[in-house]
Amino acid sequence: MKTTAAFILSCLILISGCRNVKERGQQYDSPADTGKAVLAFSEYEHDFGKVEEGGKISYKFSYENTGTAPLAISSVTTTCGCTVPRFDKHPIKPGETGSLEVIFNTTGRNGIQTKVISVNSNASIPVILLKITAEVQQE
Repeated sequence: MKTTAAFILSCLILISGCRNVKERGQQYDSPADTGKAVLAFSEYEHDFGKVEEGGKISYKFSYENTGTAPLAISSVTTTCGCTVPRFDKHPIKPGETGSLEVIFNTTGRNGIQTKVISVNSNASIPVILLKITAEVQQE
């Protein structure tokens, strides 16, 4: 009876010790942290003020990848066809900067105009909203 109890106790200790070695080994076998891209704009809104109807106005939003992985902007959408975005399509390395230009066509517009731009990327916050406003005045 003593030998059976000693045998079972020895097996439990051996199994427990093997499990700990395996767990420690898994820590070293796991892939390295690949990091995340972080999209940080210098500003998130721009007000053109008063503008005359009939022309195109534009503004460049500047941004930086403050993360530790390359940043890729997958798409940029706007709330109106009168607003066209242009953006860097190549990946932005950590610490590098880029720009997103927004061109607003004031033709046929009147009064205060607010347009929202949605920036979709692989960043830690995958969707960021930018906003432009203008008070379009008829001549």
